[in-house]
Amino acid sequence: MTDRVTETASPRRRLAVVLVGVLVLALVAGAGAFLFARSHHLGPWRLGAQEANPFAERPQYVDPKSRAAQAAAQATADGDTASAAAFERLAAVPAGIWLTPEQYPPGRVGAYVAEVVRAAEAAGNVPVLVVYGIPDRDCSGQYSSGGLTEEQYGPWVQEIATAAGAADRIAVVLEPDALAASIECHDQDQRVRLMKDAVGLLRTAGVTTYVDAGHSDWVPAAAVARLLERSGVGSVRGFATNVANYQTDEDERAYATRIAKLLGGAHYVIDSGRNGNGATTNWCNPARRAFGTDPGFVDDGTGLDAFLWVKPPGESDGDCGGGPPAGEFWPERALEMARQSGW
Repeated sequence: MTDRVTETASPRRRLAVVLVGVLVLALVAGAGAFLFARSHHLGPWRLGAQEANPFAERPQYVDPKSRAAQAAAQATADGDTASAAAFERLAAVPAGIWLTPEQYPPGRVGAYVAEVVRAAEAAGNVPVLVVYGIPDRDCSGQYSSGGLTEEQYGPWVQEIATAAGAADRIAVVLEPDALAASIECHDQDQRVRLMKDAVGLLRTAGVTTYVDAGHSDWVPAAAVARLLERSGVGSVRGFATNVANYQTDEDERAYATRIAKLLGGAHYVIDSGRNGNGATTNWCNPARRAFGTDPGFVDDGTGLDAFLWVKPPGESDGDCGGGPPAGEFWPERALEMARQSGW
C-alpha cells in the first residue's frame, strides 16, 4: 500500500516531501555545525567573545609618568633642549603600561591598576595594560627571566582583573611570548593551563583581552592558533602580534589573518612601535631601528582592531648590543630611533 501511494502521489505532494526532507537535513547539519563551533570556539558565533572594539570610541591613554616623560623632564633640567624635545614627543605617544611582579608585586598591583583606571577614565581614554608575570617567564635565564610562582600567579592576575574591570574601556595584552615560547621552553601544558585560567579571570571581570601570539618570524600560524584555542582565546576579543618585535606591518597582518581564519574570525592588534625600518631577524636591541605606524583605531573590514605601541620604543630588550637590562629606558637608543624616524 505504501509503494502504491508513493507512486500515485501528485507531483506537488512529492515536491513537498522532498522539500521537507531537505529542510530537516539542513537543520540537522546547521545544528551540528553550531555544536562544533561551540566546542571549538570557531565560526561566526564565538560564544562569549567580547564583541566591541575598545579603541573605536576613545583615544589610547598616555601615561604622564612614563619613562619617556621622566627622561624629558631630566633633559630639560640638564638644559639639553634638543633631547628634551625628542623625549617629549615620544612621551606624547600612547604606549603599553607593563605590569610585572618585580615592579608591581601581589598586594600592590591592584592599587596601581586602579590608579591608571581613574586617570584614564578622567581623560576619556583607553589604557593598554600588559600583563607579564607568568611563571618561568622567558624560560628563566633569558634577558626577561623571572615571573611568579604558580601559586602566586592566579591571585596576582585576579588582583589586576578586579581593578581593571572597574574601567568603562580598557584593554589587556596577556603575557607576551608565553605561548610561542612554550614550545621551546618545554612547559607547554603548564603554560596553557595558566593562560587559560588568566583568560577566564580577565573575561569574568569584563576586561577586553588580547592573548599574545608571537610574531610572523617565529612559530607557524597553525601551531600558535592551536595554543591560542587551548588557552581560551575564543572567549575574549582576540590576540596580539609583534609585541616587542620588529616585523613589518605587512608581514604581521598576513600572519594575523592566517591565525584569525584558523580561529574562526578572532580580532587582533599589532605592535608597530619599532618596525619603521623594516624587519630584522635580530630581536635584541638591533641597530638602525625606527618608530613604526602610529597607534590608532583601525576600521577597514578586517580583524585588525588597532595598531599599538605595546612595547614602549625607548625601552631595552636586554643587556645586549650595549643596552641596559630588559625593560629599562635607554635614552641613547630612544634618541637614535627618533633620528632614524626623522624626528
